[in-house]
Amino acid sequence: MTDQPALSVTAAVLVIGDEILSGRTKDKNIGYIAEYMTNIGIDLREVRVVPDVMDEIVDALNALRARYTYVFTTGGIGPTHDDITADAVAKAFGVELYEDQRIIEAMLTRMKPEDLNESRRRMARVPKGGELVPNPVNKIPGFRIGNVIVMAGVPMIMQAMLDSVAPTLETGVKLTMQSVDADAPEGAYAAALGDIAKARENLSIGSYPSYVDGKFRNQIIIRGRDPQEVAAGVQDVEAMLATLRAERG
Repeated sequence: MTDQPALSVTAAVLVIGDEILSGRTKDKNIGYIAEYMTNIGIDLREVRVVPDVMDEIVDALNALRARYTYVFTTGGIGPTHDDITADAVAKAFGVELYEDQRIIEAMLTRMKPEDLNESRRRMARVPKGGELVPNPVNKIPGFRIGNVIVMAGVPMIMQAMLDSVAPTLETGVKLTMQSVDADAPEGAYAAALGDIAKARENLSIGSYPSYVDGKFRNQIIIRGRDPQEVAAGVQDVEAMLATLRAERG
């Protein structure tokens, strides 16, 4: 008898950095992680952005890790004074940091011993009980402790770390998603769509407007874990739109 995947495995992303909140750096990780999680069967339920402030990182981390299966953090694991993610994670878990010799050895493959100053050694600190998350890009790993996975903020490095840790994660039943183009304004079908959503409570049904080529375009998205139920929801939506078109003549 094979193990069945959990119905729902959840995650949150905690983005850490003053530069994100100031707008100087445009985050490129949230959308990537969200799509990645969807593709492997993990529901991304929440994203928070916090500054480089110890108490705010700790508070957010403790709230999220108590609520979700996994918490992914990005940013704040570099060599400068404001890179305090490792310190905050250690504080949240009530453990000490230690210098992992494996990271030191990896760093020495890229630099001379005399260049391994105290600032760079900060990147070798890991909370006690933590496990390393491999980083094939520049060899300086992230780490995980409990249900928290700590990754770099640089997109290319974050993506490599995510690839490294993904095979070890528990995953759930993947969502099935279908879309229906709605050739009508949202206000014309909002009430009827709400009725369908109430009748199909196991599905997530939403209407998403966009502006393309000088015209508004509405798309109805139907999501669920049962492909047959998603297909039935699509039929309901298409029938509703057909009725609306008939009424408009």
